[in-house]
Amino acid sequence: MPTLVITEVTYPIGTRLGWQAEVRFLGDIAGGNLMPEPLHSADPVRIAELVARYHDLPLGTVDASVIAAAERLNIAEIATTDRHHFSIVRPSHTPTFELLP
Repeated sequence: MPTLVITEVTYPIGTRLGWQAEVRFLGDIAGGNLMPEPLHSADPVRIAELVARYHDLPLGTVDASVIAAAERLNIAEIATTDRHHFSIVRPSHTPTFELLP
């Protein structure tokens, strides 16, 4: 089952595809088809480190939380439309992220 960070997904769904698509997406979460990744106790420290290190992008909390979760879960693939931020950041567990699609 794929894990996801809800804030990274719902904004582009709602703004690009509309509220109906956003409601369907939330229904997939409620139905157990997708599993949101919870924030872990060490994540805020890593998120703060990333925001500080990449402040010139600027890298915000949402993107930094995706990176922190990917590092913790040892995930190298990220589905995103934000190719700029995720192609610049160097995660701790892999040389670069593989950006999808």
